[in-house]
Amino acid sequence: NNVIIIPILKNKKFVLVYQKRIPINKKNYEFPMGWIEKGEEPTKSAVRELLEETGYQSLIMPKKLLILYPDPGRLSRNIVCYYTDRMIKVGKPEKGIKIIYYNKKKIIELIKKNKFNNAAHISAFYHYLLKKKQFFNL
Repeated sequence: NNVIIIPILKNKKFVLVYQKRIPINKKNYEFPMGWIEKGEEPTKSAVRELLEETGYQSLIMPKKLLILYPDPGRLSRNIVCYYTDRMIKVGKPEKGIKIIYYNKKKIIELIKKNKFNNAAHISAFYHYLLKKKQFFNL
C-alpha cells in the first residue's frame, strides 16, 4: 500500500516533485508518494515521504483526504491520500528529484498537457479542491 501527501504552502502554492519515471520514459510532476513500511501507520509514512522527497517537515499530522484503489480489477493495493498546509523546510530533496512550486491554476494546466498525469495524484488533487471548496472557482 502507498501514501500520497499534498503539501500546500501559506502562499497557496503546492510543493511538487519533478522526476524521471522510467516506465513512461519521461519526467513527471507529482506529489510526494511512497510505500507504507510494514508496521508503519499511513500518516507516519506520509510525513516520512514528504521529508525524504522534498526536505519539508510537516508541523502537524497530515489530514486524510481519501483512500483509493488504483486498479481494483487486478490489485488489492490501496493509496491513502493526505494533505498538510503547515510545514517548514529542514533539508534537501532526494537525489534525482527537483522541487517545483505551482498554484492550482498551473497544476490544472499541467494536467491538461499530460505532464501531471498520475491518475491517483490527479484524483487526490481534485478531491482536495472539492474539500476546500476551491473546485468550482477554477
